[in-house]
Amino acid sequence: MRQARTLTDKQLRIVLAHCATRRHAARDRLIVLVSFYAGLRAKEIAAMRISDVIGDDGKVRDEFVLAAAQTKGGKARRVFLNERLQAEISSYLQSAKHSKRCDALFQSQKGSAFSANTLCQLFLNIYSQCDIEGASSHSGRRTFITKLAGNGVSVRVLAELAGHASISTTQRYIDVNDGQMRSAVELA
Repeated sequence: MRQARTLTDKQLRIVLAHCATRRHAARDRLIVLVSFYAGLRAKEIAAMRISDVIGDDGKVRDEFVLAAAQTKGGKARRVFLNERLQAEISSYLQSAKHSKRCDALFQSQKGSAFSANTLCQLFLNIYSQCDIEGASSHSGRRTFITKLAGNGVSVRVLAELAGHASISTTQRYIDVNDGQMRSAVELA
């Protein structure tokens, strides 16, 4: 099976511009950004609750714990939110119609939580409408890991962020492109 395509910054801007035209623009934008800036899987994004990202003080957390039931591997893990993603979550929650902290962070048109499969279909729909071939719900995750690797983050740290038990799994996520290879040979 072919791996999901990693996206360039330009392609991400195209996707976000497209999200702005959609019926659920704020929701779809944040779903995409959680994938790209936290590296979460569709299952994990679908399982997120408001209480995961909002503390008792009403502020967006800089980290939260995904419970074992929310992850693919069945092991709880911490998720770190960068400042940009924290601001995006705060903005989204100000405009979203949620009533309880236990509500799903992302709700479908029917007002219920997304299933992992439905969220995968949402990603495919968005990427298809942007004419980005080979992209899937895993594209944000692969792009997240690849960008961090390109910025010198160790594979061990990447594995922890991704929730991988083995660094060999993480290494398969790292995409290599011509620009990286050109930069590498200039170091010689």
